[in-house]
Amino acid sequence: MSRTNPLLKAPPYPVQQALERLGKNLRQARLRRNLSTQDAAARIGTNRRVVEDAEKGKPSTAIAIYLALLWAYDLLGQMEEVADPLKDREGLTLARARERTQARGAEALDNDF
Repeated sequence: MSRTNPLLKAPPYPVQQALERLGKNLRQARLRRNLSTQDAAARIGTNRRVVEDAEKGKPSTAIAIYLALLWAYDLLGQMEEVADPLKDREGLTLARARERTQARGAEALDNDF
C-alpha cells in the first residue's frame, strides 16, 4: 500500500501560490519564445502533459521538470540566487550567535616523550 505525500495534494498556501506563480512565469517564457507545449516538452525530453502540469503549478510535478524548463528557456542561471547561504539573513544571524567570542587558553606543553 503506497502512501501519497499530503504535501503533494495540499501544500501550504504560500507554497501553492509560489508554484502557481512559477508556472505562470514558465508559460509566459514559453509563449515569448513562440514554443508550443509540445516543442518545450521535446526540448527537455518529456511529454506535453508534463509541461502543462508545470505551467499550472501542480505540486506533484518534479522539481527537475521546473529546472529543465528554466534551462530550455535559458533562465536556469537565476536559480543560483535561490537559497544562497550568503543571503540567508536568519541563518547568518544564528551562525553568528554560535560563534565563539574568546579563544581557549593554551595548555601547557608536556615534555614527556
